[in-house]
Amino acid sequence: MRRIVLGVLASGLLAGVAGAGEPITVGEVIKIHSKVLGEERTLLVSLPDRYAQTTARYPVLYMTDGDAHLLHTRGTVDFLARNGEMPNMVIVGITNTDRTRDLTPTRGFRRLPDGTRQEVAGSGGGARFLDFFARELIPYVDAHYRTTPYRILAGHSLGGLFTLYAFWERGELFSAHIAASPSLNWDDDLPLRAVEAFLKGKRELPRTVFVTMADEEAGDPAPTLFDRMRTVLGGAKPAGFAWDSKLMPEENHGSVVLRSHYWGLRAIFAGWRLPLEARGRFAGTVDDLKAHYTGLATRFGVETAPSEVLVNQLGYQHLLTGDVDGAMPFFRYNVELYPAAANVHDSLGEALEKAGRLDEAAASYAAAVKNAKASADPRLDIFTKNHDRAAALAKAKAKS
Repeated sequence: MRRIVLGVLASGLLAGVAGAGEPITVGEVIKIHSKVLGEERTLLVSLPDRYAQTTARYPVLYMTDGDAHLLHTRGTVDFLARNGEMPNMVIVGITNTDRTRDLTPTRGFRRLPDGTRQEVAGSGGGARFLDFFARELIPYVDAHYRTTPYRILAGHSLGGLFTLYAFWERGELFSAHIAASPSLNWDDDLPLRAVEAFLKGKRELPRTVFVTMADEEAGDPAPTLFDRMRTVLGGAKPAGFAWDSKLMPEENHGSVVLRSHYWGLRAIFAGWRLPLEARGRFAGTVDDLKAHYTGLATRFGVETAPSEVLVNQLGYQHLLTGDVDGAMPFFRYNVELYPAAANVHDSLGEALEKAGRLDEAAASYAAAVKNAKASADPRLDIFTKNHDRAAALAKAKAKS
């Protein structure tokens, strides 16, 4: 497997930077042979930060045109997860061999200036591409990574067409769909007709669809194709079905993707954020925190837990105001959730030290040092100093 890395700044570009530094790895390049498609396919797989330090399972975001969108989407997912708006995810980008073939559900025709129709060469292989997802790609990812059954498909342009096609044709494959500026005019407006037919009469449909459009229809008479798609989605009332859309006339067909993924993920995971009071404070207890995430697990059909960073922040909300007793349960819960992490033990050690429980604090700091060494944590020196201080204080207290 080949790693995908970001370019590294050379030392001459920034004053004071010595050497080329360490590359930032964002994913792996994996090649698999597809019997369904009869060819080798390239996958770009990006794992959440700290994936190797936990045993957690993650939802998976699958993307068409993966090589074009992996970097910005990894950044978007990490940003939203870090801010408590969604869980972190495994991202799988599929690169193209024959884009027109794979991403179109039917043989398409384009209308020429003289009014005649001309077939789009090579189109109409979407069914086989969906079979590739169902029979080979998804089983491969589930077998090689720690995943949950919650899967999202995102696509742009013809990829957005394919995303909608997956929704109406194989609705069981993905829990949510993000279609960025999809080709709604394909095959005489097929997506409008197909989505409407699929939704008609549905009584229950636990799925989410998010659709965007950039400036492609600016100046077109109303209702535009995008207007009509929103009407189709809005007319459906099956239980569990959620949809949203966003018109982005300030974006063009190429630039629309980044914001589509951002707002699409926000829509899919609406309600994920922990309810906070003014100034970002959480008024609840650890039990309240657990109850919130139990509700998310029920809604999304996956086991989930608050991030290490979030629980740590909640503990420090109490500790920084002198409420050691209020902080302690959050820090202990973080150790329970992430025992292999270093910082969780360091934070608990700080609370124990402030409570005057110096032997326990030294032991907690020692666990932080041990984990930091195992994971090459750059904060090892800080954890070591904290341990040495608490151990010396505990020793002095024992002698007094």
